[in-house]
Amino acid sequence: MTVEISAREADVLALLGEHLSNAEIGARLYISVRTVESHVSSLLRKLGAPDRRALARRASESAPVDEARATPVPVLPTALTSFVGRTRERAELTRLIRAHRQVTAVGPGGVGKTRLALTAAADVVNAYPDGVWFVDLISTTDPAMVAAAVAGALGLGEYPGRGMDESVAAAMTDRHALLVLDNCEQVRDGVAPFLEQLLATCPRVTVLATSRARLMVPFERVYPVPPLSLSGEGESDAVALFMDRATAVGHPPDPALRDHISSFCERLDGMALAIELAAARWPTLGLDGLTAGLSDPLRMLAGGSRADDRHRSVRAALDWSHALLEPDDQALLRRVSVFAAPFTASAAAQVTGTDPGGVNVGLAELAEQSLLVVMASPNGTEYRALETIRQYGTERLVEAGELVDARSRHLRWCLANAADLAVARPDWRARFDRTADDLRAALTWAAGQPDLRADAYRLAVRMAELTFTRNLIGESQQRYEQAADLADDPADAASMLRSAAAVAGCRMRGDDMYRLHREAADTALRSGDNAGAATDLATAATNAYRFSTKFERIPPQEEAMALIAEARDLAGDNAIAEAAVALAEAGVITDAFGAAQGPPENAVPETIARAEQAVDLARRTGDPLAESAALDALTGARSWEGDSFAAATTARRRIALLASVPDSPAKTHELIDALGIATEAGLGAGDLSGARRWARQLADHPMLAEVGHRATSWLLVADALVGNADEVLTGSERFLEAWQRAGSPARSALGPAVAGVSMIHGLRDDHEAQHRWLAVLAQLGTPPEHTYGYGAVFDAILMLHHGQAESALERMAPEPRDVWKWITWIWLHWYVALRAEAAVLAGNPDVDDHLAEARAIVAGNPIAAAIVERAEAMRDKDPERLLATVDAFDAAGCRYQSARTLILAGGDHATRGTAALAELGLTPMARPSTVA
Repeated sequence: MTVEISAREADVLALLGEHLSNAEIGARLYISVRTVESHVSSLLRKLGAPDRRALARRASESAPVDEARATPVPVLPTALTSFVGRTRERAELTRLIRAHRQVTAVGPGGVGKTRLALTAAADVVNAYPDGVWFVDLISTTDPAMVAAAVAGALGLGEYPGRGMDESVAAAMTDRHALLVLDNCEQVRDGVAPFLEQLLATCPRVTVLATSRARLMVPFERVYPVPPLSLSGEGESDAVALFMDRATAVGHPPDPALRDHISSFCERLDGMALAIELAAARWPTLGLDGLTAGLSDPLRMLAGGSRADDRHRSVRAALDWSHALLEPDDQALLRRVSVFAAPFTASAAAQVTGTDPGGVNVGLAELAEQSLLVVMASPNGTEYRALETIRQYGTERLVEAGELVDARSRHLRWCLANAADLAVARPDWRARFDRTADDLRAALTWAAGQPDLRADAYRLAVRMAELTFTRNLIGESQQRYEQAADLADDPADAASMLRSAAAVAGCRMRGDDMYRLHREAADTALRSGDNAGAATDLATAATNAYRFSTKFERIPPQEEAMALIAEARDLAGDNAIAEAAVALAEAGVITDAFGAAQGPPENAVPETIARAEQAVDLARRTGDPLAESAALDALTGARSWEGDSFAAATTARRRIALLASVPDSPAKTHELIDALGIATEAGLGAGDLSGARRWARQLADHPMLAEVGHRATSWLLVADALVGNADEVLTGSERFLEAWQRAGSPARSALGPAVAGVSMIHGLRDDHEAQHRWLAVLAQLGTPPEHTYGYGAVFDAILMLHHGQAESALERMAPEPRDVWKWITWIWLHWYVALRAEAAVLAGNPDVDDHLAEARAIVAGNPIAAAIVERAEAMRDKDPERLLATVDAFDAAGCRYQSARTLILAGGDHATRGTAALAELGLTPMARPSTVA
């Protein structure tokens, strides 16, 4: 029957086809990550897909959905063959999963661990409302990539400020889910610490792992997977498997042969893989041929423990099956073992150096003999070897003396594919995901080959670039640092370290950023590049104040000053180094304002002069990134001066400057900062439309998809000031979920957004929601910025809405000059304008002084000036002047203040104003009795 998927599910499916993470999909569709997860699970059930990759393939095929399953299926791979027997083992493993938080199904390769684990997981799927998720680690060769593999399967990305293992744990902390990790043995050193952290952090997550050896982690309960039963009541499991697989290839054995088949399976120790390999040969050899072919190898392997014999049974079956292949097929089997991920016939032809026609025939033969698994994909037929067979093929490569040659060809294929991954193509994410594991495997091998360092360096650089664009920023930093280690030229190594530092900045890892710039300086010095070293040292010092919130340990000022002094000595007359040193010097002075007790009138001119010098020097170098950093310092200096408009203009220059800069980690790091600063400066200057535009760009930036609380915070502030209740309610859902998923960090920088959301709920008279957000605000703390800045502004707007003018004036009692430090940057104009209006409505005797001061300060700010003009009109009982401000608010995009003005005007205007508030989703406003 036809599958019915909702319009939203169709949207999610389309974005899965673009290989987006859950957070990226949520950001694109403005829905929560939990909602995305729900839609993904629904699609998996409805379409009968085994995992996210299958859904992505389904989306990319653009094929109609034509068949549905009668019952939901778990989020597990769909087996190509039936599951036979193992009733007792299945029940025992299911019981252990229900009773223990971490179960490891242990056994030798080929015993059937994976099939048993998947079947048991399917039996308990209904016990896990947040899903059963399968992660195959067969293509993961680097223990450090275990968390990334899990994140990919779950649709998670890395949260800036956290590693991927921490990100997965944070995302799963409140989930009731089962995670199935298959083929853990080759990356056991990575699986163990990952699971230890996951299980300690996520109390309702259960893990079922398969491995050839126990993982040695807390909570672990080991279940030894036995071979298939060889005796018992009725037909043994081993015989049943042989009969099933032999029948599947078109030649059902005569039932009279069951006793002989039982004896044959006993010689194979009941090992599932060995039995399947033998059954594949049944049509051509028959039972006599199978028995004769395996007798000698098994006799030679006699002796040793039964566990060893079982390993040897599989090896004997592989040796025997391999011996029956034609020489060309033997060569093909061992050479395709270099692939870490599923591969196509075309890829196999390139890597093995075989004629394409011969490859197709050979792969078909290997698949027919159960030595390869065949899978359908949008790229055509793909092949994959089980891990046991892949290891066997690698051993054969070594025996044939072909390992280096085969891996070298694979490396060249990976280099060509990496170079061809143009991000401009719409399918580049899917293409990268298909080849990423092979790229990683090739890089791991090449990095250990002294003769291939140049190729390894090239691949590491390309992987660093690709993983950054793919938003795998933790791996990107790792690859840039790896490239630095592989570089023969110290200049190249220093460049890679600088790129790694930029990625660390995007990850909110200030300490790494600082370390890497200092390492780059040391590397540059070794190469005789004093100017480069000076630039790196100065940049390290600059970052310590520019991005102090990204540091766990902020370098002490004396340490930063020592770096600047060393940089000054090394800079010479190099323009780039001089610009970097000038920026660092300007930044140190600007940073000192934060500790000042009063307005820094005397220091401001010097700071502006130094910042302008840094801008001029940077512009002369022709480096827009250096100029943007210098403009940031100038923006800060202008704000301390109290010139909101100059600060906003300077901030906008950064956005325009960066627009034409090619994408890179350094550009991304600078742009994210520039968008945030431009948004804040726009809010301070009354440019709400510009602020919302930049805040929207920030919220939509893919680098921030996993940290929706950071991405959406300033958009929430802008929408709250506009009065866009619907947008605030939608955005606040994403904000709150992302904040909680990140561990509810008590970052004071999030305070304005939370206060703005709380105010909107207050304007809607939703007191329950308001109190919930006030509780979040309390978790963030009440820094002076809240007490005197954004907190006072949002509280005053709400109080004035409810006709509490005296309370609003009391909330803003401090004189602006007494709280300059907390309101100068964004809130000064809002503060003095609302304070003046509150004074008018409260009948304060000093109202004229309030108005005069406010008018002088806010001149040029379209919104704040209109608020002051409105206040003066109310003082003078001038309804025409009052109504004239409606046009000013409308032109500035401040819909709430426009509606408020109509209500303050009274009569029919008040009716229109109330309707405008209702359209915004806000409740009626109290009309002050002091207004005529």
